[in-house]
Amino acid sequence: MADTKEIINCPACGKPMEKVHIPSEGINIDICTEGCGGIFFDNREFDKFNEEHEDISVIVEKLKNKEFMPVNEEDERICPLCGKTMVKNRTAKAGVCVDDCYVCGGKFLDHEELEKIRAEYSRDSERAEATIDYLMQEKGEELALENIQRINSRRRTLKNQLIYILTGIDL
Repeated sequence: MADTKEIINCPACGKPMEKVHIPSEGINIDICTEGCGGIFFDNREFDKFNEEHEDISVIVEKLKNKEFMPVNEEDERICPLCGKTMVKNRTAKAGVCVDDCYVCGGKFLDHEELEKIRAEYSRDSERAEATIDYLMQEKGEELALENIQRINSRRRTLKNQLIYILTGIDL
């Protein structure tokens, strides 16, 4: 989804969010500067700011020296772009609650969550490795069995195709 030009309301507190231009990326980030301090990222924008080496100085400057109203991060959030319910996901290390929209790809972070996420891993590759390790630890046997079943199914399909090619017999 393209960068939104319309003013959107904050999914956490309902206040209008400010469009903050990030010159280095040529995009606008939606920040709740007059409410809760939350940040909404349109589809794929978050990936430009989630690593420690990426510049978030414009975002930090917008939020600096402000007091923000508290919000309950467990409350249901509605995506300000498409109106669908956002899904709560937690990061592996710090357990930061990220509100994801599975329809349009938007992400909402409560105040100070961006900094916490950036502190977890210095690079996306580290984050991906940790995710794989977590899945293997939590779902390893289940995933391994699914993988084996998928491989066996593919082998049967290839074997059947080979028999058909060589003999003309359709199994």
